[in-house]
Amino acid sequence: MAEFIQLEKDKTTGVATIRLERPPMNAISMQLAQELGEAAEELSGSQEIGAAVIWGGPKIFAAGADIKEFPAIQDKPEAIEFSLHLHKALLAIENLPQITISAVNGFALGGGCELAMSTDFRFAGEGAVFGQPEVLLGILPGAGGTQRLMRLVGITKAKEINYSGRQVKAEEAQAIGLVSEVFADEDCYPKAIEAAERYAQGPKSLQYIKKAMMDGLPLPLEDAIRVEAEAFGDCFETADRLAGVQSFLEHGPGKAKFTRE
Repeated sequence: MAEFIQLEKDKTTGVATIRLERPPMNAISMQLAQELGEAAEELSGSQEIGAAVIWGGPKIFAAGADIKEFPAIQDKPEAIEFSLHLHKALLAIENLPQITISAVNGFALGGGCELAMSTDFRFAGEGAVFGQPEVLLGILPGAGGTQRLMRLVGITKAKEINYSGRQVKAEEAQAIGLVSEVFADEDCYPKAIEAAERYAQGPKSLQYIKKAMMDGLPLPLEDAIRVEAEAFGDCFETADRLAGVQSFLEHGPGKAKFTRE
C-alpha cells in the first residue's frame, strides 16, 4: 500500500485524482517517485478512467526533490541513477493515455514544477509559485526541468528561469504559457476536476490525439504526418467514431454521447 500517494478513481465521472501526501512540503523522495510511477501504471490500464488530476492539497503542490537524500549520492553514476529514477516516474505520468491536469496550490518548485510539467495542463491557484531553483544549490534540474520547460515556454524564457533559479508567480506563469488557467486558490482543484470530467466524457480519439502530438513532437514533419495518419486510421476502428458521425448527421455538432470505445 502506498504511503505518500493516494489514488482515487471515480468510475461514475471517469476521473481519477492522484493526491500527494507527504507533509509538510510534499518533497519528492525516491519512494514518492516510485509510488507515483506505480499509480500511473495502475491508471494506464483503467479503461473506465478518461482523465486524471494531480493535486498536492490546498496549501502546497510539491516543493521539490527531497534534498535530505542528496548527501547519500556519492558520485556521478549514483547521481545519474537518482535522476533517471525521477525521470521514470514523470515519464509514466506524461505517457498516460488519459488527459492529465495538475492542480497547483502553493509551491511547485524544482521536482514539483517538473511533475506539473509532465501533465497535459496546469491549473494554478492565484497564490501558486513555480520555479527551478536547482542552480542555487549548485546543481541543475534533474527531472526534466531543462527539457520540458523550454518546450512549454520557449528556450529564451526557459534559460532565464533555469539560470536565475527565480520564482514565477501564477500570473506570470500563465502569461508565458506555463499555466493554462489561474483561479482563486480555493477554486483550483474543483475547476481541475470540472475540466477533467469534461475530458472524461470525450471520445477515445482524445487519447489518439494526445499520443499523435507527443509522438510527433520530436520528429521531422514528414515523419510526424505519418504518425497523425496512423492515429487517424485508429479512430476509424472505434465505436465512438460511428456514434460521433451518426450524431452529427442527425443532430448537428456537439451532441454525441461517447463511451471511449
